[in-house]
Amino acid sequence: MTSSGRNDSADHLVVCSRTTLVELAAVLPATGRFVVARLDGTRMADADLAFYEFSDALLFPGYFGWNWDALSDCLRDLNWLPADGYLIVVDNVSRMLSNSADDRNTLFRVLSQAVRHWAFPVGRPELTVLLLCDSDDEAALLRQEIAQALRQS
Repeated sequence: MTSSGRNDSADHLVVCSRTTLVELAAVLPATGRFVVARLDGTRMADADLAFYEFSDALLFPGYFGWNWDALSDCLRDLNWLPADGYLIVVDNVSRMLSNSADDRNTLFRVLSQAVRHWAFPVGRPELTVLLLCDSDDEAALLRQEIAQALRQS
């Protein structure tokens, strides 16, 4: 992780252990309104449950299509939640989609694409995704897993 709290190799998905201190300036906008959504990886055993967690936490509109493309579309829109920045915190990430490596990799790609979408042009709201692990070793393995998933896209 860089000194800004960002993990460049994982395309700005911030991965850290519970014992790591994360500076608020690294994950929240300097000023303005922001939306924080906290999700629990233990409640995302499969793709349908992951869609539900995201929909519930971010108040997705009724037209949400309950598939990966729809999740990607909603994460890159968020017009129903106007803010200067968005922070999605996923706790217990090691348990998230643990029975399907394909779905897990797809989710990492969707999250990464959403973060990149909000990063440009400069001046638009930012989206930060903070993935919390139980230990530093687990965080290091997750960074490698995400990097590999992003290379496959």
